Amino acid sequence: MTPVPFLSIVAPCYNEEEGLREFCRRAAAAAYSVAGDAFELILVDDGSSDRTWEIISDLAADVPQVLGIRLLRNHGHQLASTAGLAVSRGERVLLIDADLQDPPELLLMMMPIMERGADVVYGQRTRRQGESWFKLASASLFYRALSRLASVTIPRDTGDFRLMRRRVVDILLAMPERDRFIRGMVSWIGGKQVALPYERDARFAGTTKYPLRKMINFALDAITSFSTTPLRISTWLGMISAGVAIALLVYTFIRWLQGETVTGWSSIMAAVSAFSAIQLICIGIIGEYLGRLVQESKKRPMFMVETIVRGSEHAELSVAFSEMSASDRRTALDAAFASEEPPRSQKNSRIG
Repeated sequence: MTPVPFLSIVAPCYNEEEGLREFCRRAAAAAYSVAGDAFELILVDDGSSDRTWEIISDLAADVPQVLGIRLLRNHGHQLASTAGLAVSRGERVLLIDADLQDPPELLLMMMPIMERGADVVYGQRTRRQGESWFKLASASLFYRALSRLASVTIPRDTGDFRLMRRRVVDILLAMPERDRFIRGMVSWIGGKQVALPYERDARFAGTTKYPLRKMINFALDAITSFSTTPLRISTWLGMISAGVAIALLVYTFIRWLQGETVTGWSSIMAAVSAFSAIQLICIGIIGEYLGRLVQESKKRPMFMVETIVRGSEHAELSVAFSEMSASDRRTALDAAFASEEPPRSQKNSRIG
């Protein structure tokens, strides 16, 4: 059984071959500054198509603190993050992206805040470098709309970059939903959550993994996970449409009594199109919620791990790993590497 580390750093990776070694170097240096050798760096390969897994395997062989996880396919950022959190064992867990937009060195500022009693220390962006005006404008609109619609207070201009206590991570992992919005779920948990303002850097290398389509899907997941307001909006739209339809019917009847007929098919078609559009919007909103209920009812595994590597040893985890309790996950991890020697403290964790 390997010693339980004080700190776990979890980083989902998708096609990050160009900047992964630099991320590991900086993350390991930051972790070493606050925890010595008592940390683990968990790199989750989310079905990458480049050399990301090869690099992770090399890093795991060179650095005892690196633990690599390869998912069976691309599950998306939120489930890849969940997979890394499920494997983590540290009393403090830092969730961070591997693109170096969120500086790992901020860990040195987060840790003292947590030592003063915070349950969660999350990064709050004051500036975002290297991003287009459209990305900035759409992100601003999304966070402000979400703060209005959500049933819990979700801080604006925040991502998943945060340091969490073990109890918060365990509660987060006990939440069973598949369509996950981690920053909102952590806010829902509560406790003392403190913001750390910072300037977000541009990507160190590569391109964004969140094109417009994924951004829209992510926004829909966030809103439907934490708000029923769209359903109420559809109800009000239906009531307003019914009121307008009744008013038009009364108007048409009065004109008929006066011996006048309503001329022109364009006005009729416009009214029919408007009401049809409102109906389709309402059906679509209901369908979004219903579709999520269907996905949850299937109870498929949240994520599937192809292999896990520590040092030069590769192991496999049960398909049911994502559904296990915290204690069962730890037992499964210890069994996977039962023959492995504990990490050697004399081996420097600084990645060159």
